[in-house]
Amino acid sequence: MRARYAAFARGNTAYLQKSWAAETRPLALTLDPAQVWTGLKIERHEATGPDTAIVRFTATWRMGPQTGRMTETSRFRREGAGWVYIDGAVE
Repeated sequence: MRARYAAFARGNTAYLQKSWAAETRPLALTLDPAQVWTGLKIERHEATGPDTAIVRFTATWRMGPQTGRMTETSRFRREGAGWVYIDGAVE
């Protein structure tokens, strides 16, 4: 999760695509360079099976004078030596 947050913060769409499950990965991913991610708080993580987990987090951002936060519960799956993002429910 932290690596994906860092990729969003740095605009690294190649890593985001690589770390996204094939069945839910968008064909293209465009990030708004005006949106600056300013913080990440992992609120909960839980193994849901031998190769699956959920992570609940809140990420904060700023865009010009606006600030905001996004809270999501994400599902991940182990593939090989790493984890891939399946999907998430934004609250």
